[in-house]
Amino acid sequence: MTAEWDARTYDRIADPMHSWGVEVLERLPLTGNERVLDAGCGSGRVTESLAERLPGGHVVALDASPAMLVEARRRLARFGDRVSYVQADLGRPLPIEEPMDAILSTATFHWVPDHDALFRNLAAAMRPGGRLVAQCGGIGNIEAIRRIVRTVGDGFDAARNFATPLATAARLEAAGFGNIEVWLADQPTRLEPGEPLETYLATVCLREHIARLPVGARAAYVTEVARRMPEPVLDYVRLNILATRRG
Repeated sequence: MTAEWDARTYDRIADPMHSWGVEVLERLPLTGNERVLDAGCGSGRVTESLAERLPGGHVVALDASPAMLVEARRRLARFGDRVSYVQADLGRPLPIEEPMDAILSTATFHWVPDHDALFRNLAAAMRPGGRLVAQCGGIGNIEAIRRIVRTVGDGFDAARNFATPLATAARLEAAGFGNIEVWLADQPTRLEPGEPLETYLATVCLREHIARLPVGARAAYVTEVARRMPEPVLDYVRLNILATRRG
């Protein structure tokens, strides 16, 4: 089951993803005139930093979520026609006509079930020599939370594609990328206990879990998951990707 994002709340609480995203953006060399795709722009917080670095360029803000794109349009309105918006599924061929000079993506790829298709679609949207700079959840990401949710209620655990560096590098190579670097980084993240933790869990980690429940049962489910956490720390593991589109 898919569940639409609470984009306004996500924008407010996504400090960890924003912080990592800005670090990832620093790995993308830019002159300021490029066309860059933000593949999974979310509410546009990282996209905003990207657009600021492209005074003579253009950003394509792409997301599968209509709610996220509404929030991104609000945040990025000051850039006018320097930003365009596309609703699309990264697991399908992308509706992008002019090849991109680079693709940035943060906190998105693990939501895409088929990574072979994902990287083929990204490669098809890039010019030869274009750079892919990305980060997403990797193998072991939020595993402590996943162990807990398997013991709560009916034990449902939403599917995630937390890939290994080795498998990711092989998929990138097969999709037409070279100069590939892929590595994992532990990013344990402490949140304030109580309402801040539970809001974060409900909005991000447990979004699909609570979508299955009656509205009146959702808060109790999130509270129970939070109660079973030994401390308010999310065991994030990030999969980092650098690659160049081959000619």
